[in-house]
Amino acid sequence: MIVVGGEALIDLVPAARPPGALLPRPGGGPYNTALALGRLGAEAAFCSRVSADGFGESLLSGLRAAGVDLSLVQRGPEPTTLAVPSLAPDGSASYGFYVEGTADRLFTLPPALPVGVRALALGTCSLVLEPGASAYEALLRRESRRGLLTLLDPNIRPALIADPAGYRARFRERLLPYTSVLKLSEEDAAWLGGGVGDWLAAGPSAVVLTRGAAGLTVWTQDGGECSVPARRVRVVDTIGAGDTVNAALLHRLAGTAASPRDAVDSRVADSRAVDWPDVLAYAAHASALTCSRAGAEPPYAAEL
Repeated sequence: MIVVGGEALIDLVPAARPPGALLPRPGGGPYNTALALGRLGAEAAFCSRVSADGFGESLLSGLRAAGVDLSLVQRGPEPTTLAVPSLAPDGSASYGFYVEGTADRLFTLPPALPVGVRALALGTCSLVLEPGASAYEALLRRESRRGLLTLLDPNIRPALIADPAGYRARFRERLLPYTSVLKLSEEDAAWLGGGVGDWLAAGPSAVVLTRGAAGLTVWTQDGGECSVPARRVRVVDTIGAGDTVNAALLHRLAGTAASPRDAVDSRVADSRAVDWPDVLAYAAHASALTCSRAGAEPPYAAEL
């Protein structure tokens, strides 16, 4: 099983350009990652706190339909977080958020994850909004120490980060040392500062950079580097594309190795044991299909 921790929210997606009506769509980086894993055929579980309101019920229904395990989901009476994406002419999205007093930020550290969990993924708003952010950080540290493959996607939302310097320090000093695979976009990289060498030195065994139409690149602790091109599609929007990359990476890494963390961790085994061209090409294909649809609609295994 692959566990994904973090927020589930509602994206209010413009129905047309120029924007008119806003259509509610399930969203949140971790939610989209869990949904994509389920659709790709992975055994996945979602670990979060979800509202008991109508939006929360709808979010969980979507995960159930994808076969995602919900036994780690906490429930609360607080409202669901709302995100309002603004779409640029190229389909890229920026976001505004309604997060005060919402359910997902009140997440608490769960007991030990079930036997058989092979990987843990965290990211996006859940790394920022307290008190939940500290609980997710504790979860990352605990599960990394017991040998799980961990994937971190910072998926920076500047509007939510009141103390950029403090967040950058937390990322570098308290999150990266417990991360096996760091996946980030060019925009994330520019905001965080530093570079691949700095990030690898802080702990991860592999750094995967998404570069939009230019494709994906990975760098590994043993000096390896691999790039693949993007799949050409007609882009409707990019909502959920990076989350689909997370799911595809995890599905390939955790599903093909006897010990997924060892497979990517050059401190334990040569990271060249991973077929990175295959892993990245699979992620590029999956994310391209997501970009061809409105909102976060990751593909099913049969479509790949």
